[in-house]
Amino acid sequence: MTHLFPGRGRSAWLSGLRLFLHLLAGTLLYLLLGAIAHAHGVAEGDKGYIQEISGTHLLPFTYLGAKHMVTGYDHLLFLAGVIFFLYKLKDIALYVTLFAVGHSVTMLYGVYAGVNVNAYLIDAIIGLSVVYKALDNLGAYQRWFGVQPDTRIATLIFGLFHGFGLAAKIQEFEIASDGLLPNLLAFNVGVEIGQLLALCVILIAMGYWRRTAGFLKHAYTANVALMCAGFLLIGYQLTGLFIS
Repeated sequence: MTHLFPGRGRSAWLSGLRLFLHLLAGTLLYLLLGAIAHAHGVAEGDKGYIQEISGTHLLPFTYLGAKHMVTGYDHLLFLAGVIFFLYKLKDIALYVTLFAVGHSVTMLYGVYAGVNVNAYLIDAIIGLSVVYKALDNLGAYQRWFGVQPDTRIATLIFGLFHGFGLAAKIQEFEIASDGLLPNLLAFNVGVEIGQLLALCVILIAMGYWRRTAGFLKHAYTANVALMCAGFLLIGYQLTGLFIS
């Protein structure tokens, strides 16, 4: 994979730090006002509908899966980081498939087997995945440790954690056991549809951006911002874990 800026100096990292501090200050008040209490809530209308029905309902669950992925900013941030420097369609397909396999396996297993995971902790790990990918795009691991982790394995592993995050959300719906498996499969199909729709939008935007003269210059800033967003997600979820 392509990485940027192996020789960026101290001033660039200070600029990134200033950006992080501005983002942190901008969200601190939001955290303190108690928005954390609603971080894992699902839409009340969706939840009420799911609790009232039983049996197999493929279309509603497909819709819910697509809706959750399209509005799942943490999943989309990681996906954007994964494809940031992927130019060939076959490479994009490989990494997206690895991510899809990972989150599909743990989502289906987590819900069907009734695995209880702490949603805040899992979402903090999802935030960590965003930080990891941003640092990978910046070439940090090569500079710090002299090695490049296998990004394919990392994408699959973090996909597994993203799946447990999806499972935690689904369990909030309190789905009836009658028709559980087909409904879960429908939800997973919806997740993949939502992921493909979001991916198309991201790729179109990236395609236009890559053709501009300032792409390489601003790509560094974009990945620093991506890293900062990941740190904020981690702080957001850990704060919820401690005060819930």
